[in-house]
Amino acid sequence: AGKCGACGPGYPSPLEAMKGKMPTGPREQLLYLPCIYRNTGIGIPDFLATVDVDPKSPQYCQVIHRLPMPHVGDELHHSGWNACSSCHGDPGKSRRFLILPSLISSRVYVVDVATDPRAPRLHKVVEAEELARKANAAFPHTSHCLGSGEILISCLGDPDGNGKGTFVLLDGETFEVKGNWEKGGKIPNLGYDFWYQPRHNVLLSTEWGVPKVLAQGFDPKDVEKGHYGRHINVWDWREQRLVQELDLGVGSIPLEIRFLHDPSAAQGFVGCALSGDIRRFYRNPEGKWEAEKVIEVPSKKVQGWLLPEMPGLITDILISLDDRFLYFSNWLHGDVRQYDISDPKNPKLVGQVFLGGSISKGGAVTVVEDRELRDQPEPCVIQGKRIPGGPQMLQLSLDGRRLYVTTSLFSAWDRQFYPGLLKEGSVLLQLDVDTARGGLAVNPKFLLDFGREPGGPCLAHEVRYPGGDCTSDIWL
Repeated sequence: AGKCGACGPGYPSPLEAMKGKMPTGPREQLLYLPCIYRNTGIGIPDFLATVDVDPKSPQYCQVIHRLPMPHVGDELHHSGWNACSSCHGDPGKSRRFLILPSLISSRVYVVDVATDPRAPRLHKVVEAEELARKANAAFPHTSHCLGSGEILISCLGDPDGNGKGTFVLLDGETFEVKGNWEKGGKIPNLGYDFWYQPRHNVLLSTEWGVPKVLAQGFDPKDVEKGHYGRHINVWDWREQRLVQELDLGVGSIPLEIRFLHDPSAAQGFVGCALSGDIRRFYRNPEGKWEAEKVIEVPSKKVQGWLLPEMPGLITDILISLDDRFLYFSNWLHGDVRQYDISDPKNPKLVGQVFLGGSISKGGAVTVVEDRELRDQPEPCVIQGKRIPGGPQMLQLSLDGRRLYVTTSLFSAWDRQFYPGLLKEGSVLLQLDVDTARGGLAVNPKFLLDFGREPGGPCLAHEVRYPGGDCTSDIWL
């Protein structure tokens, strides 16, 4: 990576990343997306897609390579790196491998993206049996690299499908399971996402649900039974012990959690899926952690749907590298929102665009009471295609000008809420971002339709760039 290659992977700071101090500049040219076939009725393996997003390329907005996994039914989901900006000061480390946990099979795939970035190759498979034997863990979700060179993966449960908020540590060279990260003591009942910040001696983790329950689809009764999450779990980073649980209430289901990128900031945000709100978490003067609601998406009263009230279902959030804007996806209502968080206690809505969703005009759902909109939104049509599903995974370009959006959440939930997705496949869209005043607009020239895949329609999920991004890199 040019001059910075002598320093180690990534960038020295979030603002340097945003400016793009490497010779290639901040403009992303390739994307990697896991593509899922589980629950689609097509019995072939999931694959990692490489997408060309260089506007000057003749293959712009096309899948240029597909790396199939060796097995069927993995449910690839999120991904991470073997090394990121947390290792920036170590010239012995480089961002060579993409870590791909499988949410259902519990395998972890290690993919070599350095030898040929346009055609990644499989480097190693960590089998589910190794996670079970060495850590009594399964259903791996979020992967973050550590400054030590090790890789930390959060898990949703144990090998029997019960909830268990445990962590698995991988060796950064051999990718063997070293065991559990936590050092004993209490373990949360549920797990999901996490973010760590050594300057504040803290790791914060969130909770989705009991794996064997959520894998079948969503039943509202399971929320009342306690099968879904409600806590932000606070861990002592050095001691690797659970020290505090922030109860956000029944039915909150806190999912993606993001610290501000500035490593000196002792605050950030978490998206609560079912309660439809964003909480700001922060450390108080006494050193304890607290959370407060700063954004709320009201439910809409509807007819023709699963329930009489439809929550927004906030499924992904991210923060721009300069900590100025927060973005989130509202999977059921169908909108992506941009908030100015210059004052983190008082976010201001500055951009909003509808990309599909369940309340578009002409669909099965009638909105009978809405605290936000006067009319149901128009369907999102790009290049003649009506967009299926709703906006879900988000990824922002390093310079903050382009927001990529995919429309699949999790195959069992896609099947339930957007059955058309399994027949049509998901899409990858791009939004243009006004970074001066705020504002979002659909790029009409960008549409990648995963319904046209050679193996049949598939469900594309999380976006990663070869050079790192604002949801995988952590600065120390």
